[in-house]
Amino acid sequence: MKVISGFLKGRTIKGYNIIGTRPTMDRVKESIFATIQSKVKDSLVLDLFAGSGNYGIEALSNYSKYVYFNDSNKECLKIIKENLLNFNILTKATLLNYDYKDCLETLKKANLKFDLIFLDPPYKLDILDDILTFLGKYLVNQNGLVIVEFENKVLQTKYQTLVLWKMKKYGLKQVYIYERI
Repeated sequence: MKVISGFLKGRTIKGYNIIGTRPTMDRVKESIFATIQSKVKDSLVLDLFAGSGNYGIEALSNYSKYVYFNDSNKECLKIIKENLLNFNILTKATLLNYDYKDCLETLKKANLKFDLIFLDPPYKLDILDDILTFLGKYLVNQNGLVIVEFENKVLQTKYQTLVLWKMKKYGLKQVYIYERI
């Protein structure tokens, strides 16, 4: 797993083999970042199910302002911290160790709103509708994007203020990008 663009391009991201994670393929990540490139610079980012931190690190490499990485697995956070230290970008990140519901409530209470939110939850959980509804109400800035990676689900074209902007398919995997209107 590598950083595919930006000032960290070509650097290896550790953590592709963490038990319970499913790293995003580089070609999928490359396609997503090509699509959202104009929104990344100076953005405030949330990587809610961070795993190895693949999405958030890519955003930082492309000059996002700051990334909140959340994962309920402490092993994931250890690897993310190691990656951030190795890339000398730890000061541009906050690591959170919450269940996704607690994380969302914590961020809401802190009055944080994000420009980019990456959602790549475990595919077996049926939680995307609830998360997207919550994000549409509370956590996305005007014109902000929510990038959702999923399989075998049907998602709506609108959740609160979030409207489907782009969709792409990669085999069984799908990526929907919602924009806050």
